[in-house]
Amino acid sequence: MQIKSKKGIVKYVALLISITAALYLLNRYNIVKGFGATEIKEYVLSFGIWAPAIYIILFTLVPLTLFPDSVLAIAAGMCFGVIGGSVYTMIGAIFGGSLAFLISRTLGKGFAKKFSNNEIQKISTKIEEKGFLIVLFLRLIPLFPFDVISYSAGLSKINFRDFIMATLIGTIPGILVFSNIGDKAMNPGSADFYISIGFLVLLILISVFVKNKTSLFKSKKATYSEY
Repeated sequence: MQIKSKKGIVKYVALLISITAALYLLNRYNIVKGFGATEIKEYVLSFGIWAPAIYIILFTLVPLTLFPDSVLAIAAGMCFGVIGGSVYTMIGAIFGGSLAFLISRTLGKGFAKKFSNNEIQKISTKIEEKGFLIVLFLRLIPLFPFDVISYSAGLSKINFRDFIMATLIGTIPGILVFSNIGDKAMNPGSADFYISIGFLVLLILISVFVKNKTSLFKSKKATYSEY
């Protein structure tokens, strides 16, 4: 990455220090690491009226840990119900996606890959080709890791507005489904709980169908068949 000015150097160093500090705190206090939805629920609710803010902060920092976003979304449903959990998760998803996007856009591929896997370049290439539409479809399909998509988008030339709009629209179905599971998990064995699981199965089946059928995931350069 080429730094063209002193201002650029300051920006680069400040971001690097912020990321390092966040990683230190996450690991030092073992936040979310090794936790399940129930443990996260108890941790978040222990902050009382600050619980929503703490949850949003946790979701924002998830790209630095690659902790499963779905587990946090389920925990949100347990904490705040379907509506509250969905709203707070949506806010956290926008902030977290923006953080990963900013890291990739500012620090480049070498640094972003530390938080992602070796498929990041393939996804970035697809986003480069299709822009808004590919991010939208990837967000609609829960088979693709949320944070990997964000890092990949930052490496492409997609503009930030398109990325945010695609993220906002594309994550709605998944967030509602996982928040609903968390809400209904408070009464396991109930008809509503099994219905919520049915919605998850339906979302996955639709995702697999879309992934296999849509031309957006087909290209002469690369395909997503290995996913």
